[in-house]
Amino acid sequence: MNSLLISGTDTDAGKTVLTSALAAYWQMYFPQRSLGIMKLLQTGTGDREVYTRLFRLDQSPEELNPLHFDAPLAPPVAAEREGRPIELEKVWTALQSLCERKDFVLVEALGGLGSPVTRELTVADIARDWRLRGVLVVPVRLGAIGQAVANVALARHAGFKLRGIVLNCVKACSAQEIADLTPIDLIQSLTQMPVLGTLPHLDDPNDLTKLAASASELDLERLLPGVNLVTQTSK
Repeated sequence: MNSLLISGTDTDAGKTVLTSALAAYWQMYFPQRSLGIMKLLQTGTGDREVYTRLFRLDQSPEELNPLHFDAPLAPPVAAEREGRPIELEKVWTALQSLCERKDFVLVEALGGLGSPVTRELTVADIARDWRLRGVLVVPVRLGAIGQAVANVALARHAGFKLRGIVLNCVKACSAQEIADLTPIDLIQSLTQMPVLGTLPHLDDPNDLTKLAASASELDLERLLPGVNLVTQTSK
């Protein structure tokens, strides 16, 4: 599919920040190319509200977030609390429709790759079954190396194809702190996966200009396939 699944090591790893940064970059520099955003499944409030506030999206609310449960819990638990099924076919149909209408679609996952979507399937399983390609967001904090290794191993075991890793500063940190907590050479050596850049901590995550600037420092050729062609076309 013409899409990128933005996954993370856990909740609050920075999936929404990366999705917002890439969307801000795309809409700022390539307004003639259509972009879609989808939150596969949401429990509680948060991501879909952020995207609605920040971006001009020519898509329906159902395409932005096909499946939602009120309680901020794991989807199987939230669904059971409401007495509703988890209708993955509804999500799949919305994703196919959006990808057919848009030049590119940013798809935000939920939780970490091992987070349950149903009682039988994790995020990694869904990504494999739907043949999505993705990126893993790793927060810059103590324990990040082990989280990166474990999640990349899970992706490989499940058969989910990752394009690389993006580090995210969940709080303000110096270059030395980034090097100490998330040494790129060590992470790449242990995971055999490229690190595609580091997102700085943004005091105002709603500033589209700063979001776009942070995306410009990433390896966009891997994150947004065809970006070189688009750049040439836009000149």
